[in-house]
This record gives sequence, C-alpha cells and structure tokens, in this order.
Amino acid sequence: MSILNNKKIYVGNLPYSVDKDGLLEIFSKFGDIVDAVVITDKYTKRSKGFGFVEFADEAAAKKAVSEMNEQEVEGRKLVVNVARPPQER
Repeated sequence: MSILNNKKIYVGNLPYSVDKDGLLEIFSKFGDIVDAVVITDKYTKRSKGFGFVEFADEAAAKKAVSEMNEQEVEGRKLVVNVARPPQER
C-alpha cells in the first residue's frame, strides 16, 4: 500500500505540443517545482497528453490544482488534481 503524495499533481488533457519545459512554465508561478514530467509513448516519443508536477510543498500543489483545473491551454481544458499512487499491475 502506498501513501498519497499531496505535493504531486496529475495534469491531463495537455496539448501535445507541451513538453517538460512547457509544463514547468505553466506551473512554476505556484511555487518551487521538484520534478515535472510529460508522459510520452516509448516508441514514437510523442506526448500522451498528460504529465505530473511535483511541488516542494503541499500548499503550492493545492493552489495549482484549484487555479489550473479546467483552465484552457492552447484550446484544451486541463484536468488537474492530486496524483493518485501508481497501481500495481
């Protein structure tokens, strides 16, 4: 059983043009970012349209979720929430 990390957020419905730098640019205004990743297809290296951002503190992550969920980026409404732990396969 894994513990919920309230500093890590899921960002879905990302425009395919957004890469790690773009993700950092969008979310850096909320606080210090420890890590950011856009999930890509392992064969084509194209974005799968979602990623994760981990903040240094929980307050920054909560603010990012509340202010960025359903905000439009390049014509797409983002889905932003606290990331769930990975499921065992």
